[in-house]
Amino acid sequence: MKVSLLPELNDHNLDANQSSSQRQLAVSLTAQVENLDRNVPLNLCLILDHSGSMNGRPLETVKKAANRIVDRLKNGDRLSIVVFDHRAKVLVPNQVIEDREGIKQKINRLSADGGTSIDEGLRLGIEELAKGKKEAISQAFLLTDGENEHGDNNRCLKFAQLAVEYSLTLNSLGFGDNWNQDVLEQIADAGGGSLSHIEQPEEAENKFNQLFSRIQTVGLTNAYLIFSLMPKIRLAELKPVAQVFPDTIELPVQQEADGRFSVRLGDLMKDSQRTVLANIYLGQLPEGTHTIAQLQVRYDDPASNMTGLLSETIPVEVNVVQSYQPVLNPKVQPHILALAKYRQTQLAEAKLQQGDRAGAATMLQTAARTALQMGDNSAATVLQTSATRLQSGEELSEADRKKTRIVSKTTLQDS
Repeated sequence: MKVSLLPELNDHNLDANQSSSQRQLAVSLTAQVENLDRNVPLNLCLILDHSGSMNGRPLETVKKAANRIVDRLKNGDRLSIVVFDHRAKVLVPNQVIEDREGIKQKINRLSADGGTSIDEGLRLGIEELAKGKKEAISQAFLLTDGENEHGDNNRCLKFAQLAVEYSLTLNSLGFGDNWNQDVLEQIADAGGGSLSHIEQPEEAENKFNQLFSRIQTVGLTNAYLIFSLMPKIRLAELKPVAQVFPDTIELPVQQEADGRFSVRLGDLMKDSQRTVLANIYLGQLPEGTHTIAQLQVRYDDPASNMTGLLSETIPVEVNVVQSYQPVLNPKVQPHILALAKYRQTQLAEAKLQQGDRAGAATMLQTAARTALQMGDNSAATVLQTSATRLQSGEELSEADRKKTRIVSKTTLQDS
């Protein structure tokens, strides 16, 4: 297994007469399968809400979805299950999959009761997941339908950051319309995973299967993209780097001990692209071809239990000319639009929270137009519908808000 790394500037030409220029750098990364690809076991933890509001069809469909995951796990894979209401407990301790029927019986005996304490579920889930992480791909599915009424949202975020330190990945699934989208998105973003919305109970199995199919393609883990910038080159000061495919996530930048900059990407999929977009500023450069940055990936290979491996270093070059003509790269433009769509939707939400309904509607219309430019028609429809409702004096329902947030950031398609 190795890393493929492909950088592309939105315009590789630069004006020699310009004192400062701005460029968008799209970096696509893939875990490439070599001749013999060893099968790395999964280490999966299901962290499931069984509070009183999950009573009836919601919990029954989640139990069915969890049972389906038990069936799909292979011999040698590991599973743990943590359940929470206003307390949390380990339903199935971390173990190699053997007694599938015994595990399913425990799942099927679950009943709904009590309140919701997400952080306690996360804490126990991370503890169980950490027990089986050696030479495995470790992921958690956190599912809840409610607010963290008996817990602390800041504590949730700290646990998500702790999971990253253990090289664990957290995916969050919001069930119905009453979950806190900010908290679940922050958990998924900080934990390097995906945010999914289960609108109707019958969608639970499909959403679980989508996520499970995705984690089956993980090849390398704990990946960091490292930027080495040449003199006169710098990253933008505000939100300089974001993942733009398959999900849009703002990525925090860290400075390495040697002065280089890094962003954590988490898991890399086999032959499935991840794309990061960096906003960079370039000072005035003399005419000619210049290397403005060098890129490298640091990663772990669970198949060989090797950590801190390094990819080859890839240069990023610009062509500085006296008679500048832009040469826009059509491959980078969709990534710029994806990030714009996400940020425009965030601005709309902020305006709505401030009571500026007209401003929110305008920003949602802008985001809808951006989605159309990308060819993302389903997102454009959702965004425009929300804008129209605000313009006509209607309130956005919780379902509207959640749908709007999801389409602004994700490209996880139905399978």
